[in-house]
Amino acid sequence: MTTTKGEATMRRILDAASVEFAQYGIAGARVDRIAAAANSNKAQMYSYFGNKDALFDAVYAEHIGWMINSVPLRGDDLPGYAAELYDAYLAHPEVVRLTTWARLERRPVGDLYNDGKDHNREKTDAIREGQRAGDIDPELAPEDILSIVTAMSMAWSPASPLIAASANDPETVHTRRKSALVKTVRGAFSTSAR
Repeated sequence: MTTTKGEATMRRILDAASVEFAQYGIAGARVDRIAAAANSNKAQMYSYFGNKDALFDAVYAEHIGWMINSVPLRGDDLPGYAAELYDAYLAHPEVVRLTTWARLERRPVGDLYNDGKDHNREKTDAIREGQRAGDIDPELAPEDILSIVTAMSMAWSPASPLIAASANDPETVHTRRKSALVKTVRGAFSTSAR
């Protein structure tokens, strides 16, 4: 059983590892730097997490769990969902970086999670409900809609090949981008836009 002190140490390790993995990826991350930043040691880290790969898995599970659950999707407001994702990526760019490293270094194709769970079930169910209600084009697969809307919302994320948004950008720029995103998602998927 982990003590309160042990829980605090684990938290420091996870926080330090989050920063390290987001910056350097799995292969580039260094256990020595994580231990130093966590005010811990490698032996403690290995006793809690086993190895560097398992530590990345713990970090990624925590961050992706937050991302999946932080922005709910309503079938009657797909454009609003895209705008909220933009804000979430802006507030937590490390999640996008961690996901990019996981895709590059772990699973270059297929389902990124590959754990037998349908992590997107609530969101695809909400899209199906939006399709039944006539708010979302029913001719497209909900899984495809979710993937496309997610990709559109990442147009200015740290994974963008063109322009990565910063919290330091003027609010007028964020507003302009989100307005373009909302208009584009509405035009692409709304039945009323047709």
